[in-house]
Order: sequence, then C-alpha cells, then structure tokens
Amino acid sequence: MVRGGASIYVTGPWSHRSVSANGTRFHVAESGDGPLVLLLHGFPEFWWAWRQQLSSLSQAGFRAVAPDLRGYGASDKPPRGYDLVTAASDAAGLVRSLGEANAVVVGHDWGGLIAWTMATYFPKVVRRLAVVSMPHPLRLRRVLLARPFAHAKSMGYALGFQLPLLPERRLLADGAQQVGRLLAAWSGPGWPDLQTEHQYEDAMCVKAVAHSALEYHRWYLRSRFRPDGIRYSRAMRAPIQVPTLHLHGALDPCILPGAARGSGSYVEAPYRWRLIEGVGHFPHEEAPDRFDLELRNWLADPEPER
Repeated sequence: MVRGGASIYVTGPWSHRSVSANGTRFHVAESGDGPLVLLLHGFPEFWWAWRQQLSSLSQAGFRAVAPDLRGYGASDKPPRGYDLVTAASDAAGLVRSLGEANAVVVGHDWGGLIAWTMATYFPKVVRRLAVVSMPHPLRLRRVLLARPFAHAKSMGYALGFQLPLLPERRLLADGAQQVGRLLAAWSGPGWPDLQTEHQYEDAMCVKAVAHSALEYHRWYLRSRFRPDGIRYSRAMRAPIQVPTLHLHGALDPCILPGAARGSGSYVEAPYRWRLIEGVGHFPHEEAPDRFDLELRNWLADPEPER
C-alpha cells in the first residue's frame, strides 16, 4: 500500500467528487439514488469509515454520501473552523449543495457530536438523526466532570491533545502507528485488521490532517469557559425535535455505554437506544451487518418508538 495519502480515493461501488459548502471544498464519496443519508465520520478516520454503509444503504434505496470532514482526507484544511458550530454549518451546507432540503444524518464519534449540533442549530436540515458511539454534547461534559476516573481513557487522550505541536508529532511518528494503536485500544477483540489499520494511518499522514483533527479536541475543552463555548452550551439545551436512533458498542472503552445512554433526556422526539453486543467504539466497522440491520430497520419504521 502506498503511504502518505495516495489512498484517500479508494475505489469501490461509489463515486468521488468535490462539493463546495460554507466557503470550503469537501471531498465526498457517494452511492445510490433516493432519500439522502449523510454519513459523518469520527477520529481518527475519514470517509472510508462508511464503506460498508455506502453499499448497504444504496442497495436499500438511499443516496448515501460520506464526506471527509473539514481538515480530513481530501477536504480543505483551513487554519480555523474546528468548532462544532462551524462543523455543523459545513454539514448543513453540504446537504443543500447536494441538492436536498434535508437528510437523514448519521454521525460517529466527532461526527456524532456534529450530528447532535446540526439537529439543534439546523433542525430543518435534519430529517432523522442517528448517532453512533457518542453522547449528547452536554451529557458528555456532565459525565466527564462527574466521574473523570471512570472515563480515564476518553479524558486522557483528550487532555493529552491539548498540548501544542507534540501530540501531532506523536500521532505521525513511525508512519502514524499511534492511529493503529488507538483503533485497537478502542475497539472490541479482533479489529482492526492490518489493511484497515494501514488505511487509517495513511490517511492521517496527509499534510495538515493531524493538526486539523486535533483542533476539534482542543476547541471542545478550551471553549468550555469562553464566550463561544458558553453560547454553544446554552444553545444545546434546546431539546432535539427529530426522531433519533442512538447506537453504541457494549464493549466501548473510549466512551462507556452508560455515559451515552442518558442522552435520551435531551430528545423530545421518538428516541431509540440500541446496544450492540461484542463490539467497541466502531460498531459500523466492527459488526457492519448488525449495525446496518438496526439502521435500516429504523429508517423503514414510519413511527419509531420512544
């Protein structure tokens, strides 16, 4: 495998193109025709995290689109804009640039935080919301502060990323081998395989990706007591008003299932919680068949239960 970013444009049953939104150019992979499903990846990944869903959703009659987030993959890497409000604006702009008024938004990890934020800031753009391995942002802050030692893994890496320059160097050392170690540490047994590990290491080696990826973490913690962070927290108190599916791996050591489960209190619309046994922080990749079954069943349900 070629290292250093040449494998961002992975071939498969999808097409690649660039889409402009919110003043930024985004690379997207898309497949299928039908209602739009926007798939937002997390850290330390890129659009390829949704390769299974790009196929399964298109076969189920949906138009599946997986972008590289701002700062990742083949998308633009501007010096600013790594806060959740800007990221949600990016995603909402993508929906419009793709020619749709709204979409089902599916987000994993940081993509999940962006998805929660979209549903609050741009409710008309989100038809349904599916969040994977990530609590509501206010729930996340609450549990990390209330029980920091119980969430040492998630707290530890986030705190370590606050340092200048050194975290990027560590992340990229020896061909970004730390990416593979993070994937293995946060997943259930048997994942990732070597090819998957190298694919994500390679993507992290693209120029400026490591710095951009860490800027999301830096904003989340540093903004807590700044005016922008305080405004964000106040805005996120508004309850979610769209049907929400919340999926989490039972073995997730990065974000414990109990931390995510209380997120239903922030949702006034129908809310469905599903725990996927035997997998960790990446259920859509570790157990794609079971994940896709839960997602497709929920999408097919005209009245998802509360």
